[in-house]
Amino acid sequence: MDPMSLTAVASVVDGRLTDVPEPAALITEPLTFDSRTVTPGGLFLALTGDHTDGHTFAAEAVRAGAVASLTTRPVGTPAIVVDDVLAAAARLAEHLLRFCFTDATVVAITGSAGKTSTKDLIAQLLPAAGPTVATEQSFNNEIGLPLTVSRATADTRYLVLEMGARHLGDIRTLTAVAPPSISVVTNVGTAHLGEFGSQDAIARAKAEIVEALPPYGLAVLNADDHRVMAMRNRTGARALSFGITESADIRASGITFDDQGRGQYTLITPDGGAPVRLRQAGEPQIANSLAAAAVAHEAGLDAGTTAELLSNATAQSRWRMETTDREDGVTIINDAYNANPDSMHHALKTLTAMGRSTGRRTIAVLGKMNELGTSSRTAHEQVGQVAAAEGVDQLLTIGGDEARWMQQAATDGEITAVHLPDQDTALELLLRTLQPGDVVLIKASRDVQLQQLAHALRQAAD
Repeated sequence: MDPMSLTAVASVVDGRLTDVPEPAALITEPLTFDSRTVTPGGLFLALTGDHTDGHTFAAEAVRAGAVASLTTRPVGTPAIVVDDVLAAAARLAEHLLRFCFTDATVVAITGSAGKTSTKDLIAQLLPAAGPTVATEQSFNNEIGLPLTVSRATADTRYLVLEMGARHLGDIRTLTAVAPPSISVVTNVGTAHLGEFGSQDAIARAKAEIVEALPPYGLAVLNADDHRVMAMRNRTGARALSFGITESADIRASGITFDDQGRGQYTLITPDGGAPVRLRQAGEPQIANSLAAAAVAHEAGLDAGTTAELLSNATAQSRWRMETTDREDGVTIINDAYNANPDSMHHALKTLTAMGRSTGRRTIAVLGKMNELGTSSRTAHEQVGQVAAAEGVDQLLTIGGDEARWMQQAATDGEITAVHLPDQDTALELLLRTLQPGDVVLIKASRDVQLQQLAHALRQAAD
């Protein structure tokens, strides 16, 4: 963040200074809501949640080097007091983009699945075209967006922002703070189906990122998803499509997968073609990489440079098809960050493809999927049916009714399927039965915390 005085920040956010001995003191580092991550020169956001009140950590943040805190009441240490901390952070981010980071091109990304992986790939391509700042991890909401914007400087040329949505209007709110010049939609799937009610409603929510484009902007759309391609009619901006279909502007030809489930293909662009060998497993990474290639094309990178950068790109966010090979030959695929029916199906296909290509035994350890509403039972049963149809050698399900529905459906498909009450029981079973060469997929919704099981399995080899 370029230097800005407390007085100036207070003016932008319509706040008042309290307990501030030096109103001219400069904020030079990004915003943060975690007092443990404060860097000297930063501004601490005292957010109030269900279980914690950030105001109680304001003094700790100042001791760690924060110039002041953004609060809703005086806290006895330097503070800018406002009516609403999040709204004030949004106003500050909007001000920075409008008046300080005027040369930055905002690249906004959304989709039911793959948006974080796509964002991570774009963030590894665009530095070849200019200084780039991107959303960290999946901080893709009204909290994360101001934090990301505050990490930019006057030198930033590309600001890559992931935008999530749980309700209609969520993305419209985010794009009002950070209007995009390039909007990317990865797909319209079934994530948050319980919240939205239908895929068409999800599509309307995702389309808000396209509707926010100016006439000179660019919509990067998935040619293999008809709901996404229909978004061309929601904007007067140009459209650039990506996908496997022959009609896509940016496409993949001759797709194959190695024995680790990593895709290889020839990247085809209007500038020509070049070979790509991805370093991340899973069929969805093909589409993610093509979306990133489309943004790189718009930034002026040629096909050869883009293909080379894609071939060197690595996973940047945790627990997304994170693959570890143990010394005993067991492979652990930690995809425990989150889950929905589409991502479950893709992960199972990747697991069985890896097993078939090397003759290895495949084990899927699955937990529940959240936010599916009235379709929850059907969706969980379908995951069990997919596990059976794909030929998973063993399915272990962990938890309550949702996990049992998967197990029962898989058993009907005549594969070995076992339901277990908790992670400890699953770990005990796996430690007794794993064999050298096994490939183990671990996946569930975030609150199941199955990454703990993946970590325990990795440690067990040591």
